[in-house]
Parts: sequence; C-alpha cells; structure tokens
Amino acid sequence: MDLSKAALRAAARNSRDPDAMAAEDARRLRHFLGWLPPAPGILAVYVGVPGEPDTSGLIDAARERGWEVRAPILGRSPDWARFDGWDGLRPAWRGIPEPTGTRLGAQSLAEADIVVASCLAVDEEGYRLGVGGGWYDRALLHRRSDAVVVAWARDAEVVPRLPREPFDVPVDHWCTETGMHSPLGTQPPPAAAPGPSV
Repeated sequence: MDLSKAALRAAARNSRDPDAMAAEDARRLRHFLGWLPPAPGILAVYVGVPGEPDTSGLIDAARERGWEVRAPILGRSPDWARFDGWDGLRPAWRGIPEPTGTRLGAQSLAEADIVVASCLAVDEEGYRLGVGGGWYDRALLHRRSDAVVVAWARDAEVVPRLPREPFDVPVDHWCTETGMHSPLGTQPPPAAAPGPSV
C-alpha cells in the first residue's frame, strides 16, 4: 500500500462523497460554535471550495458573534486579508476565493486568536495532510504562541499516523462532525481565550 503523501491526498479526494460531507457540515459547525469563546477576537480561516468541508457557515456565524475574520491570500509567501463579505472575494490560485482588500502580511497572523486550517487528513498526534506546498506550515510560523490552531476535518480522515517532514507543524486540535478532538496524551480542548486587542 502506497503511504506517500501524494497517494494519501489522492485517496482522500477520491473518497469524499458530497452528500455525506453536506450532512457532516452542520454537525461540525455546531461543535465548533459550542467551543468558541463568547468574547470575540480574530479568527483566521480559509474559504472552502466544493469538495472540502464547508467553512461558509463558520465564517458567517463567527462574524455574527462579533469576530473579525481573516482569510488567506494564497501565494508562495503567506498573506492574509480581512473578510468583509462574500461579495468582496475573487477567485485566486486553483479557483480558491480570497479577499480583495488590503493585504496584512504574513506577520499579521500573530494577531489571530484562533486559526482554522484545511486538511485532507489529520493524525492522532495533530499532524495535517494539506493539499501540498506547505503554505500553512509556513503561515503558522507567524502565529502567536497562545493562539489555538484547529484543523477543519472529517472523522473518516482521522488516521493513526501520517508521513511527515521536519517542517510540518502540528495543530492543537481538530474539529469533526463528532466534536473537538485533541492529540493523544493531551487534555480536551478548553475554550479559546482571545488575546489583547492590537
């Protein structure tokens, strides 16, 4: 069995059923919102596309609760911009939507209290399998030390162990349709606490 990252990515994409994923989205969101602290802060989250676990409900619900949402600007160097509404997006790399507003720079991730990262799989130690290219691994180098990083995941894509590289950055938790989960040997995830205003 081929356990290379490329083979695992292909297997994950081929196994994703749109109907099953749509049924999971509301349950995943409910668990995340139950964990999200009531005091708003800054949430950095990707804008999902068809074939990925949906983030539109998360973005809308967080903004309704007063959170500032920031979304990735995809390129070789990580960047972020404020999400100011669905009409303020444009298709970018691979058709992934990105905000059209002012670019805030890679270092602006240090202002985020919670980072929600995409994944094709996540393992029981918190290592993600991304789409390839290491964008989030480079981006997460700029996070604040007390920021909480959560992979937006599916139970079917949680595995015992993924192949990893020295530059891979693990997440603190992952959220699936059955709840918030933490790496083996760690405490259950407490609600995040927003940091000081910047």
